Amino acid sequence: MKMNNYLKAACLIMMIHLPVSNGFCLRRHQHLVTRLLFFRKQGKLPFTSSSLRSQEKRSSGENGSADTNGDSSLEQYRNENNVRDQVFSAISGDGSVKVTACTARNLLNDMMLAHTMTATPADALGRTLVCALMMSNGMQDEQTLQITMNSDGPIRGIVAISNSLGEVRGYVGSPMLGDMALNEAVGLGAVQIVKNHPSWPNPYNGITSIRHGDIDRDIGAYLAESEQRSCALAAATSINGILCTAAGGYLVEQLPGADSETLEQISKNLATLVEKDGGDTLPTNLLGAGVSPLEIAEILLDGLDMKPLQQIEPKFTCKCNSDRLIRALRLLSPADVDEILEKEEKIEARCEFCGKVYSMSEDEVRKEMANAKGDPAKDEDFNPQ
Repeated sequence: MKMNNYLKAACLIMMIHLPVSNGFCLRRHQHLVTRLLFFRKQGKLPFTSSSLRSQEKRSSGENGSADTNGDSSLEQYRNENNVRDQVFSAISGDGSVKVTACTARNLLNDMMLAHTMTATPADALGRTLVCALMMSNGMQDEQTLQITMNSDGPIRGIVAISNSLGEVRGYVGSPMLGDMALNEAVGLGAVQIVKNHPSWPNPYNGITSIRHGDIDRDIGAYLAESEQRSCALAAATSINGILCTAAGGYLVEQLPGADSETLEQISKNLATLVEKDGGDTLPTNLLGAGVSPLEIAEILLDGLDMKPLQQIEPKFTCKCNSDRLIRALRLLSPADVDEILEKEEKIEARCEFCGKVYSMSEDEVRKEMANAKGDPAKDEDFNPQ
């Protein structure tokens, strides 16, 4: 007998052993993908016939549920057919749950073109970029977040850097990798998250192991284990040949003060999202069908009096310039620089993020190094334009 999507979602429930007082976790099961790290006391969710009927009533606007489809105050956040890239965030009326949803199809298509990426590396980079955009949402001004997947697979690592403005960049070690499963391409290794701010004496650095190789589950496990955050995270892409048709995800965060009723409502809303998407790369079916980040947030915060926080348009932003090349050379010994110039007669370097090639003759290198000031090992002495 064929199970419906609600029962499939219920079958995903499993407990995770973390030093947190209460919890539940929905994980991948066959062809459903849901990454949740919310926490409650029992290891069961109330997927009963009565609760499902109540959920259907709420979705249709009964029982006093807010219908935001006609709310003119939300017009500025609407994104018909996901024409533009967008990161949208909202919070529940009681301030106990935050939802961030993202669509980044245009961004990933641009990066696929810039890096000449094939489907599997593009999928890996797209998921990592989406996670970085959602995790950096709401950070301090000038603060940055870097995700590095230090893996032993043929993809040879993934890097994504983002800030609160949605300025993002990233790369994979092997952009032209052939067709293979994502987890095989990534392999095993470590997830490393670095958060930094110019005013901090030292960056925050966290690390956990790569267990799955599908990016978002590994980053979700990092958030639960390293940062002790209760959250639901999903990020995925849909790539057809050399074209990305959908890329995005959502991040649901439990904030202080969340009660059991709120968490129960969130679990039901997540089951609804699984049913509406109906695919194995949640939420790309929804995004591909034109469901916007605002509408994803409305589903996830249904019945919880959603309040919009902000929207940003993510964009690729590279910080590379010739000064960085000189700084890197100044970190080498004079003998090493002389050896390179003697052998190559020039210095040439390619930016991993944007692909721009910098080439300087021997005379240019020596002139720039002679005029350079400050300590190249200190960030405060190096201020790129």
